[in-house]
Amino acid sequence: MKISNLLVGLFACAISLGAYAQQPIVIKFSHVVAADTPKGKAAEMFAKKAAELTGGKVKVEVYANSTLYKDKEEMEALQLGAVQMLAPSLAKFGPLGVKEFEVFDLPFIFNGYDDLHKVTTGAVGKQLLAKLEPKGIRGLAFWDNGFKSFSANSPIKTPADLKGKKMRIQSSKVLEEQMRSVGSMPQVMAFSEVYQALQTGVVDGTENPISNLYTQKMHEVQKHLTLTDHGYLGYAVIVNKKFWDGLPADIRKQLEDAMEQSTRYANQIAKVENDSSLEAVKKSGKTAVYVPTKEERLAFKKAMVPVHQKMESRVGKETIQAVYRDIGFKPDSL
Repeated sequence: MKISNLLVGLFACAISLGAYAQQPIVIKFSHVVAADTPKGKAAEMFAKKAAELTGGKVKVEVYANSTLYKDKEEMEALQLGAVQMLAPSLAKFGPLGVKEFEVFDLPFIFNGYDDLHKVTTGAVGKQLLAKLEPKGIRGLAFWDNGFKSFSANSPIKTPADLKGKKMRIQSSKVLEEQMRSVGSMPQVMAFSEVYQALQTGVVDGTENPISNLYTQKMHEVQKHLTLTDHGYLGYAVIVNKKFWDGLPADIRKQLEDAMEQSTRYANQIAKVENDSSLEAVKKSGKTAVYVPTKEERLAFKKAMVPVHQKMESRVGKETIQAVYRDIGFKPDSL
């Protein structure tokens, strides 16, 4: 009788262990923007592709709109292993100690997506991602959001129009210097707090790709938007290195394939999403949209490009020059 009970117990244990072994690997993917932004949609695409390519062995749970962690919390959560995957904006790596990423914050360094992708898909991009490894982070890909424009409650046609304004920025010494270059007062603030700050007048204006401006409804509390395309906002998709290295090799390869497909998707839809968001902002009638003339945009460029040289000691002259070489940028020819 005792042997029979023992066998039953062992059989039940085996079933339990078998069921446990079949449980999918869960990846918590946290981000701070809306689900219907380029990043939000790309994260959902990665979740879908990960499930497909691993045959359900991996389940990616996407937490959008700061529902899991806010801007200032998520990086620490990743390093501690509380969340496995993030896609923070590139400005977030400066406070982590990898200041070279702030090269992406330099104003007017990229003249469109072609210039940008020469860097993100080339040697400089790979070198930057590799610098995250000592921090316990593995960099997987760069995802586009778009090029930023200025908004405020008064018209912005010249650099002088930004003088004295309290402008919200991400935590970035480069962006602080960018705002000071036109006489603005930079205000570092979490993304989730920006709408209320604009609504209550805590800040006067901000800079965003149009998809972020629209999906966070900032256009409802900003009367003017000027399409300066002065800076780039993008993301690095990152994972906890210990978690990633601990995955079975075949699963890791399948997830790399899923990431490659998701990255192509992310970068394809970024411009489309920003274009459609711009049309939606115009149709809302709440924000006047201004397109600067060639001369007006050049005035912004001349005012801000000196920030590149001022930030050499922080970002690294070698990194800046490597980007210049890749895209043929010549600041002296402005």
